[in-house]
Amino acid sequence: MIRFERVSKRYPNGNQALSELSFELADGEFCFLTGHSGAGKSTLLRLVMMLERASRGTVEVAGRDLGRTHDRMAPRVRQGIGMIFQDHKLLNDKTVFDNVALPLLIAGFRYADIGKKVRAALKKVGLADQEQAWPLSLSGGEQQRVGVARAIVGMPPLLLADEPTGNLDPELSWELFGLFRELNQRGMTVLIASHDLHLVRRMGERVLVLSDGRLVDDLVPAAS
Repeated sequence: MIRFERVSKRYPNGNQALSELSFELADGEFCFLTGHSGAGKSTLLRLVMMLERASRGTVEVAGRDLGRTHDRMAPRVRQGIGMIFQDHKLLNDKTVFDNVALPLLIAGFRYADIGKKVRAALKKVGLADQEQAWPLSLSGGEQQRVGVARAIVGMPPLLLADEPTGNLDPELSWELFGLFRELNQRGMTVLIASHDLHLVRRMGERVLVLSDGRLVDDLVPAAS
């Protein structure tokens, strides 16, 4: 599903975000990204989303070499990816329902199907009663859960999340990770950047550890 081969990313200001990074994530795998602030976790996710371009190396997603993929194809690449951003990126002039429905509208789903899918996604994140609310009327944690619903509403084959529990209390964080596991068990590939080491260890999944843009550990759980 994802392959990085000796990937480096250097920004114009000279910041070396990633250096010679190589790993593979198979279809249907569940994996966490951890590391200190500035270790390169968000940059890695942005490369997968084609929001950034690698300076060197090969980034492949679902067999497609993103370095050889024209920018005009980026929307098609992103249609196969659900992305949960650290800062929500909700549209404040649209209701919760319309925010969650947006990926389905872009993908060309029939209006008859959109309502059912949106309500199912909101129910999964515990916001079934908030579909007509405005984002700014919600708490930070509720806004984050709207972002989760938007990412999963179309059941994409790949789910990326950048610190998805940053605005949630421990109980809701564990429930959200449980939802990610449920989606993974239904075939979705999941890659989550998280600094919550307690929850990461509790989940017992593969962990990629970054430090200063380099992969310093690849921890695979022991078979039970």
